[in-house]
Amino acid sequence: MERYHRGSIAVQERVGVRAAAEHVGRSIGPGIKDIAAAFLARQPHLVVGAADTAGRMWASLLTGPPGFARAAGPARMEVAGGVPEGDPLAAALAAGGIPVGTIALDPRTRRRMRLNGTARAVPGGFAVEAERVFSNCPKYLQKRQPLRTVPDGPGVLRRAHALDARQERAVRGADTFFAATVHAEGADASHRGGMPGFVEVLSPSELRWPDYPGNSMFLTLGNLAADPRAGLLFPHWESGALLQLSGRARTVYEPGGGRSVLFRIEEAVESLHPGRLLWSAPEFSPANPAPPPHRGRTTR
Repeated sequence: MERYHRGSIAVQERVGVRAAAEHVGRSIGPGIKDIAAAFLARQPHLVVGAADTAGRMWASLLTGPPGFARAAGPARMEVAGGVPEGDPLAAALAAGGIPVGTIALDPRTRRRMRLNGTARAVPGGFAVEAERVFSNCPKYLQKRQPLRTVPDGPGVLRRAHALDARQERAVRGADTFFAATVHAEGADASHRGGMPGFVEVLSPSELRWPDYPGNSMFLTLGNLAADPRAGLLFPHWESGALLQLSGRARTVYEPGGGRSVLFRIEEAVESLHPGRLLWSAPEFSPANPAPPPHRGRTTR
């Protein structure tokens, strides 16, 4: 199994972490180990990243009682219930046969597990034939406690091609989002965290965030080097609201070795789904840097 594709390797070499990436990459395997299966079975939500039937990338949040996402053998995850009605990935996951990236993140313990593979349609939900399974360190994860589940909700609230003023404020106040990216061999879902303000709103249709030092894999940036399509998910933990964005992104390499990502919004979906889980206010990660100073609009 190849741990990295050419896009990730190119970024690793540019940043000078190729040896470190090879070391960390030994944690990537094709199967679901017992400890990973036990972790997955305890989680009440799962992030799924994939392309919709039109080829747009999205990240979606699935919620259910612990065990709704479970290992069904050493190389298969089954997810009961599927995605909520109206979700941008509903049709694609119902059909199956598409590359997907998933991340199970536990805010209670600051642990996370990623499982990438191919989605298969099954009665009452979908399955993922696992191809790459691995965990990440707790860096930039905010700690939260689950409070209660809200059984009702209106579903999709707004579809648009840019953010409105209220959504801009929500993005500026976010301490966490998830990114779905893709390359020729598969899809991936990743986590980004920081202090509120770490994501800048440059305009109603353009965002920017810093790429903080991580595990040296550069899976997300490597995917973007190969394919600019991306989907972002901003969960509002206290209300259960979701803001999903689909568009294109590119990495900016800055003087002094820093990096940031510019994201252009093409579609936006805001939802308040039934069955959503509400969480406590965060205990911020001690690894979070101070948010970057506002740098204004980009030159296009």
